[in-house]
Amino acid sequence: MRKLVLVLLLAVAAFGQSSLKSTVSVADRGTEATRLPVRRVVLFKNGVGYFEHLGSVSGAQNVSIDFTTSQLNDVLKSLTVIDLGKGRIAGVNYTSVEPLDRQLGSLRMGLAEDITSGQFLAALKGAHVEVHSGGSTVTGRVLSVESREVKRAKNADDGSMKVDYLSVITDGGELRQFEMTPLLGVRLLEGDMREDVSRYLSVLASGREQDLRRMVINSTGQGARQLQVSYISEVPVWKSTYRLVLPKAGEKPFIQGWAIVDNTVGEDWKDIELSLVAGAPQSFVQELSKPTYARRPVVALPETAMLQPQTHEAAMNQNIAATSETVEVTAEAGAVPVTKGKQSDVLQQYAKLGAPPPPAAYGVSAGAGGGVAGGVYRTTRTTEAMASQGAVAYGNDIGDMFEYKLKDHVTIRKNQSALVPIIQEVVTAEKVTLWNEQEPRPLRAVWLKNTSTETLDAGTFNVLEDDTFAGEGIMDPIKPGERRLLSYAVDQGITVEARNESGSEQVTQIIIKDGTMWHMREVRSHKTYVIRNANTDARDVVIEHAIQPNWKLTSEVKPDETTPTHRRFKVHIDPKQTAKLRVEESYPVSSTYALTSLRDDDVEVFLRARTISPEVEKALRLVLAKKTAVSTIDRQIQSREDQQKNIAEDQARLRENLKALKGSAEERELVQRYTHQLNAQEDTLDRVKKELSDLHAQREVANADLKKTIDDMSLNVVL
Repeated sequence: MRKLVLVLLLAVAAFGQSSLKSTVSVADRGTEATRLPVRRVVLFKNGVGYFEHLGSVSGAQNVSIDFTTSQLNDVLKSLTVIDLGKGRIAGVNYTSVEPLDRQLGSLRMGLAEDITSGQFLAALKGAHVEVHSGGSTVTGRVLSVESREVKRAKNADDGSMKVDYLSVITDGGELRQFEMTPLLGVRLLEGDMREDVSRYLSVLASGREQDLRRMVINSTGQGARQLQVSYISEVPVWKSTYRLVLPKAGEKPFIQGWAIVDNTVGEDWKDIELSLVAGAPQSFVQELSKPTYARRPVVALPETAMLQPQTHEAAMNQNIAATSETVEVTAEAGAVPVTKGKQSDVLQQYAKLGAPPPPAAYGVSAGAGGGVAGGVYRTTRTTEAMASQGAVAYGNDIGDMFEYKLKDHVTIRKNQSALVPIIQEVVTAEKVTLWNEQEPRPLRAVWLKNTSTETLDAGTFNVLEDDTFAGEGIMDPIKPGERRLLSYAVDQGITVEARNESGSEQVTQIIIKDGTMWHMREVRSHKTYVIRNANTDARDVVIEHAIQPNWKLTSEVKPDETTPTHRRFKVHIDPKQTAKLRVEESYPVSSTYALTSLRDDDVEVFLRARTISPEVEKALRLVLAKKTAVSTIDRQIQSREDQQKNIAEDQARLRENLKALKGSAEERELVQRYTHQLNAQEDTLDRVKKELSDLHAQREVANADLKKTIDDMSLNVVL
């Protein structure tokens, strides 16, 4: 739909007498309140800043602080206000802005923020208007706005286009339709409707006003006293950058650290105490400053809405007496131990120590000793003087984080940025050339050891060597006493070649002890690095040799240091010379066998693979022979037990036959026959039982012999 420029909107904008004035700018409110300046700022790496305002108040006095809407969300969930004298906090007020869609929804016209001219005119249905189209003027009431598909040209087959038409019932009762073109003009004739349009435009204009929210803190008390306000707010992440100076021989390396700080909160930081924390505490955003409305269901009234008054029973065992609030602070690393007591007592103890109250002590209360409102997010203010001369900031560990607290106060105007010094220290730095097989170009690097008492935060660094630029790079955090390699340029005079001088070797060792055979193999590899120095000065080259899982270093040359992924070997090379570094490693492979489970096939496999010696083969053959003797006896026992079972089954059959012969003609003859067979089987059973007894005794002897052979066997053979 094409947009229509309406004369109506221009007329309404000029209709100043009947239009509603826009809301007074929040920047003009609360001018009677005293501004409370920023005195302390702590910036964190997660984009959060802790702000502390401190100023003097007297009697019943109000102080104000300006925020943006995004700041106010963080302030409402972290604000802490402490009256450090004989006063209390009576309340905290701030300007509230209703969401734009809800403001528009409260208007009678029911228009959204983004509308077309057709949608605007459709909302004026029934309004008395004056329409100008071409040279004619018509007055009437708006009926509707409709769209039609119209062919682009007569007798044309190139499709159609959508055209909007305004329908008006004239004062004479005639229906007139006007094509909505840029030449169409519509003017409202009703003052009430013009006011409605003016309200709509005023609401839209208010959405473009400066996003400024003023908070006014009401304090009451006697005499002059100090008022402290603290909160957190979203801020740009501060960045670290370093200058590493590598002087000539005989002089000590020097590092200078700077922090890049941006002030975008809309208020000047004048002569503030600034701390920079290398850490990222957990933080989140919640829109607390935006009025929130719950969605309530619409319930129709019943046809009969007559209800009888009713009463409700009281609850049993109510705790009517009020109890005083108490807090308990657990002493942790870096925390100040506070005994259990009233909330006001806890706050006073922390105020004396210059530390914030613990989270358990936050709340909204008022008392003679001072008032508190909201919550706080703050680092400890305890710092130690740096021992080195020329230090520009105090270093302080805060749990897993590290704080740089600048010695001198800082001034940064709003919407400006600054470089502030955080460290100036003499360090230990060794120039080397770093080579890694994954990056075949050798790199100039510094083996830097942080000999200061401060943590070096992650950031960029710039190297100055022999009074000129030598390169730059990026470094991770370096703790005090930690050593780290920092590369900054390419060393074009060093070449490194990695050679696998020989194939892998297998060394086999067999150990037989306590009935178990350990078959151990060791795979050995040899890698040689050939290093050439084409420079005119000597070089210390650090070779990073990749660590293979489960491989052990067996060479006599030991690494200077080991990382989770590499072993670092330092090799000194004179000018125009070549040096070699040989690295030997081994990989053990072990298999375990129980001698009692050993089979002939296993021995044959060992022999074909040539992984056992004749001595080991002889020992294994002896065990197998003993096992075979036991197995032979077991088979004989099984054969006798099967024979015994068969005889018992046959005797049962004969006895059943004898029972069936009673009273038959063949009884006498068959009885004699069956009786003879039973007698013969009994003789056989006696013999089998005796043989079984002898075989069991033989098996016990054979098992004992096998066990003794295995227990006494002890070998340690290297192939």
